[in-house]
Amino acid sequence: MFPPLPQEKAAKILEKLIQSLEKGELVLAQVARVSEERKNQGVMLGALVCKDKNGDEINLVTNSGNAKEIRNVQSATNNEKDGNPNADTKFFQLSNFNFQFVSPIVSSEEIEEALSENDAEIHEITKRLKSGSELIRGGSKNAEKSYEDLRKLREKLCAQSLEKVHALYKFHCIDGKVRTLKEICANYNGGKLPPTGTGDCCAPKLFDYAFAHELMPISLAETTYTAPSGRDCSTAEGVPRAVWSESGSAESPTAKPDRPDFQLTPPCDERCGILLPAILGLRILYRDDSICVVNKQSGLLSVPGRGEDKQDCIESRFKRLFGDKVEIVQTAVHRLDMETSGVMILAFTKEAHRTMMRQFEAKEVQKEYVALLDDILPKMGIAPHGKMELFFRLDVDNRPHQIWDAENGKSAVTEWQILGVERYHAPDGFPRNATRVLFMPHTGRTHQLRLASADSHGFGCPIIGDTLYGHCDEGERLMLHARKITFTHPVTGERMTIECQPEF
Repeated sequence: MFPPLPQEKAAKILEKLIQSLEKGELVLAQVARVSEERKNQGVMLGALVCKDKNGDEINLVTNSGNAKEIRNVQSATNNEKDGNPNADTKFFQLSNFNFQFVSPIVSSEEIEEALSENDAEIHEITKRLKSGSELIRGGSKNAEKSYEDLRKLREKLCAQSLEKVHALYKFHCIDGKVRTLKEICANYNGGKLPPTGTGDCCAPKLFDYAFAHELMPISLAETTYTAPSGRDCSTAEGVPRAVWSESGSAESPTAKPDRPDFQLTPPCDERCGILLPAILGLRILYRDDSICVVNKQSGLLSVPGRGEDKQDCIESRFKRLFGDKVEIVQTAVHRLDMETSGVMILAFTKEAHRTMMRQFEAKEVQKEYVALLDDILPKMGIAPHGKMELFFRLDVDNRPHQIWDAENGKSAVTEWQILGVERYHAPDGFPRNATRVLFMPHTGRTHQLRLASADSHGFGCPIIGDTLYGHCDEGERLMLHARKITFTHPVTGERMTIECQPEF
């Protein structure tokens, strides 16, 4: 995923952190058992620079996983904040910088306890499955059925154990709420169980700590770190030490030169891609000093509406996350309907906003939408590809509906391409036929694509989940997504295309 915050300040903290590890001032001490497949792998190091209520900068640092932690070589007992040895952060004061180490959200001991109930049975079933595979190769039908029953039982037990682990994870979010991993997956991952280790990456740990302590994040950076050969992380007693093969001494470590392989790594798609949009309130597709492109979720306003209950929107979340980096009041360059999801551009500066608005007015921005329509269009006589021009205006007696008006309506030009016919599975569980359509609007009228679909002057077939011009079942969303936008960058002049595929 794209780095959600500027990286420069946090990258400098990472550089100093690695220098301290290379010099032997700090070590990555093993504090829990590491799986065999990960034993020789590097770890991710992450740094988050924040501001407290007084405007002072706080450096937060962590590493991925929960089997290792950064420790001070000089003492096995670091200077824990408030003197609490179980605090979720440890303060380090080094010669070149200060930082706080953020501990895992869930400890390895808590995870092992959650797994312990089914662990023995899972291992026993695994042994039986290994022996059962020999019988299957011998052609025994009874063995084959027994093997399949055992496999399903192990799968069920593993899922139960994983759910117990996931129940331990809770994340403090930018809006002040605390969300469970299960809640986040229900809203951001289609209800599917996330991969093992979700919540143990650097970025979720750092943001969770920052928002729990009312800190404002301003810079995030991550990198992969592998301890140099010849270094031992801890003694047999668990007291950290640093040993260089060149020096052979923990008391006089040899400083290594700056690493040529120091490269910043963005948060991962597989795990962080699920968590960070919920924690930060935005799914960021692209960001620089001038503009930010996000994937707006269905059901969220683009800009504030009238009333206290309509203030939560993409624009307000953008300002909340980026704070004083946002120089203008109206940041949204364009809007998407509340029910529509997809690519949306916001601006940090007045000049960027003005330049982008001119592009939209001059029709220099190309957009593509994907929709699921509630019937089979080819059977209705709709051509595979075409262009339509319709004329609509506001229905003043039934706002915000738009109605056909050939005389007073504004022109709405839409190009379409039928992508295929498929089975749509509604929330009620009953599948039905639907047509996937690619829309390329040449104008930007209110409800243009919804009307092109539903109105009798268009296809006469509404988009699934359309509350205004069609039908929306409980638990259903509007199946309309802005998947691609092409524009000229307001500062560099580079022609850019940002894509984001729909979840449906």
